[in-house]
Amino acid sequence: MLKKLAFAMALSFAFTGASFAQDADDDGWSGEASLAGGKTSGNTDTEDLSLGLKLAKQGDKWSHKFDALADYGKVDGAQNKERFALGYQIDRNLNDRTYIYGNADWYSDEFGAFRSGYFVGGGLGYKVVLPEPVGWNVEAGAGYRSQKQQDYANPDFDALLPVDAVTNPDIINGDRVNELALRGFSDFDFAINENVSLYNDTEVLWSESDTYIWNEVGLSAQLMGALAARVSYRLDHHTDPTPGRKKTDSALRFGVVYTME
Repeated sequence: MLKKLAFAMALSFAFTGASFAQDADDDGWSGEASLAGGKTSGNTDTEDLSLGLKLAKQGDKWSHKFDALADYGKVDGAQNKERFALGYQIDRNLNDRTYIYGNADWYSDEFGAFRSGYFVGGGLGYKVVLPEPVGWNVEAGAGYRSQKQQDYANPDFDALLPVDAVTNPDIINGDRVNELALRGFSDFDFAINENVSLYNDTEVLWSESDTYIWNEVGLSAQLMGALAARVSYRLDHHTDPTPGRKKTDSALRFGVVYTME
C-alpha cells in the first residue's frame, strides 16, 4: 500500500508538468503539529490519542499542502483503534480566486468501516471568500479510488459477531474495489479575533460502490507564543461499509497545537 501511495503522490507531482519550478517569491513551509486525546464512538468506542501534522507552502502561482494523522486507542487494556492517514495536494493559481489542483490521499484503518484505501485525482477550486478574517474555498473534481473491505464473518453465520468472538468462524476475505470517483470539498476558516479561530472542513467522495462523507469543526484559542488549545468534533460516514461494520464514526478531541511559521 505504501508503494501505491508513493505512486499516487508521484502522479500529483506530475500534474504540474514541466512547469513545476517554484515561484521566485515562494514563502517557506509553515504549519502545525497537534497532540490530542478524545472519545470516539461508532465502529470503536474508546478513549484515544491522536497525533497530527499539517504543512503548507504558499507561492504566487503554486502552493502545496501536506498532512499526516495517526490515531491509537485502547479500551480495558485492549487495542481497538489504529488509523493512519497521509495526504498531499498541489494547487496552481489561474487568477486571484480560481485554481486547479491535484491531490493524493491514503489511509489504513485496522478497526474502521474499511481496512485501507487511497484516492488520486484533480479538479478545479474556487476561493468563494478571500481571507482575512474569513476564508472559504470550494473544490470539485474526479479521480481514481481504491478501497479494501475488512475481513468479516459470513452473514449466514452471524455478521454481527466480532470475528475473534466466533468459535469456528466462517471468514470472508474483504474485497478490494477500484473505480472512478467524484470529489467535492469545502474549507472554511474564520479568525474570530487575534487569539481565537474556527474551522469547518467537509469532503464528499462519491463512487458507485460507496459514498464517503466527513466533516470536522474545530475551535482554537491561543495560550502562549506558538502554543494553542483546540477542541474539535469529526464525523466520518460511509454509505456502504464492510458488512457488520457501522456506517458512522464520530470523534470528540481536546488537545494542544504548536504552530510553525
